Amino acid sequence: MYVIMKIVISAIVIGIVTEVARRFPTYGGVVAALPLVSLLSIIWLYFQGEQSNTLSKFALGVLWGFPATAILLLIVYILLKNSIPLFISIGYGIGGWILFLFIQDFLFKTLKLSLFN
Repeated sequence: MYVIMKIVISAIVIGIVTEVARRFPTYGGVVAALPLVSLLSIIWLYFQGEQSNTLSKFALGVLWGFPATAILLLIVYILLKNSIPLFISIGYGIGGWILFLFIQDFLFKTLKLSLFN
């Protein structure tokens, strides 16, 4: 029952965001940029009894993925602006996202920096 509740509440949030985006694309983009999935995930983990340490590590993982996500969205934006079909744009965006994560990881290892201790 708990899983169904999570799915229903999450689907309602996504539905609201897409309706706002349909009527007001710019405002919909701003609302979609809110870390709704991340916050919902933290809330669900909390209610499932996860400790603060786990929630903290999850938040750090989200932060680690943020620059790559910005690259993904930038690629999709540029390609769509140049009339490239949606799913091709998304495919290139995901490719850029993966590439950026590898580059980011390589740079952090090269500089001997670690966020995940």
